[in-house]
Amino acid sequence: MREQREKGNQDLAFHARPFVLCGLPLRRLPSDQLTYLRRNGKFFLQLLAHPQYGMPYGQDRLIPIWIATLALRQRSRIVRFSTASEMLDFFHLFKDGKRYRRIMQGFQRVFAATTFFGTNDESDGKLVLDWARFHFFDHLHLWFHKGEAEPNPPSIDENVVVLSDAFYEEINGHRIPVEREVVALLANAPGVLDLYVWLVWKTWSLNAHSVRIPLFTPGGLADQLGSIEYSADRFFRRKLSHWLGQVKTFWPDCPAQISADGQSLLLFSSKKVPAISTL
Repeated sequence: MREQREKGNQDLAFHARPFVLCGLPLRRLPSDQLTYLRRNGKFFLQLLAHPQYGMPYGQDRLIPIWIATLALRQRSRIVRFSTASEMLDFFHLFKDGKRYRRIMQGFQRVFAATTFFGTNDESDGKLVLDWARFHFFDHLHLWFHKGEAEPNPPSIDENVVVLSDAFYEEINGHRIPVEREVVALLANAPGVLDLYVWLVWKTWSLNAHSVRIPLFTPGGLADQLGSIEYSADRFFRRKLSHWLGQVKTFWPDCPAQISADGQSLLLFSSKKVPAISTL
């Protein structure tokens, strides 16, 4: 990663803006919980899950990253790939039956979920709603081998994922690039991965030299990340400090720190501290 950064030729992956602003659940939700809501200032993200498949969570967040990356590389909302194990290779995950089945179940959860994303804003005493509803994919044609080894598929049995128009327009219009190697290293740590992607986007998009992000106010950082299990302030602050330390292991120049009073995250513009030169 250091060599790629020095040469300015990082291997990039891309994420979707709604899931950078507001994180997916870190852990599996109860089977009867079919709604999920996160807020980021005036932005909100709400997911409705299918009762048969449940809510996307944990490593399911890798699926939108992988499919978004393929769609932008192939310049099409019709994404084609040979085998599902390519996703495991992309994120350097061990290929075995457990992880293979996890991908299959994750695609089912993601395909069946409906997403609401937008803003609730007040201007001159008027409430302004700007909402969008979308699902990830219009069509899936995926084959999964039931054994632990995946043979090469026949050419006529290529995997195809057709992104919905709304999802493709979102990722194409708001590209959020991150270093693929860092994403792969954090594939088993969804909370740290969410924080890393959020920090890359937020510190690069800053117009001011610095900004203070409240941790615990409504719409603050605790409401944005998928960390609903760390509801107590002290637990979230402790977890955030741990996550930030892990992020800085892979991104030593990450321009972020928790404030001295423990109530905010201090961010500085990364435009002078290049983490991803092609942003």
